[in-house]
Amino acid sequence: MTANPSVFLLMVNGQIESANFPEFDDLYCKYCFVYGHDWAPTSGLEEGISQITSKSRDTQQNFVWNFPIDIAFKSTNPFGWPQIVVSVYGPDVFGNDVVRGYGAVHIPFTPGRHKRTIPVFVPESSSMLQKFTSILVFLSWFMGRRPEFTDPKVVAQGEGREVTRVRSQGFITLSFNVVTKDMKNLGYDTTTADLQNPSVSTVTDASYRT
Repeated sequence: MTANPSVFLLMVNGQIESANFPEFDDLYCKYCFVYGHDWAPTSGLEEGISQITSKSRDTQQNFVWNFPIDIAFKSTNPFGWPQIVVSVYGPDVFGNDVVRGYGAVHIPFTPGRHKRTIPVFVPESSSMLQKFTSILVFLSWFMGRRPEFTDPKVVAQGEGREVTRVRSQGFITLSFNVVTKDMKNLGYDTTTADLQNPSVSTVTDASYRT
């Protein structure tokens, strides 16, 4: 007699495929995962850093990384469903590496292959006064130190976001291959009639909101 499972598994692989930043060149990205207290990685990498890539010379002018992601989680509770946070960096006019954008998206809830294009943003100083009249801010700008988060994982968290001033700056495209195990045995059903175009609405919002 087979014992009932006490956890379910979420297995994800895919790629950070490309990005669109019309104003910049020679960019690389970093990724990390944010997840709830009931979740634990069982294999794979929780973070990584890509190669530097240049803008394509066609009309789309995309940055193509095709950087692999591969990780598996176990959990007893869908609350805190994992998110991937992507940070993009590149050189400024002085050759300093500065942040060009942050973005985050939940791992898709439904099994199958998925593609997501997410907007990215950068934090800004909280007032025009700080931007233009503070000598310290001017020196930081001159030395290549732009406003950035000390921990990129804050992008996937709600606390304090309402007082953070940001500016949109580009888009990142990711692809995911998602496999789940034992979710139905624990009472969770994430199947959908069309796995090629799954809808997050197939999952109860109250159960999966982080």
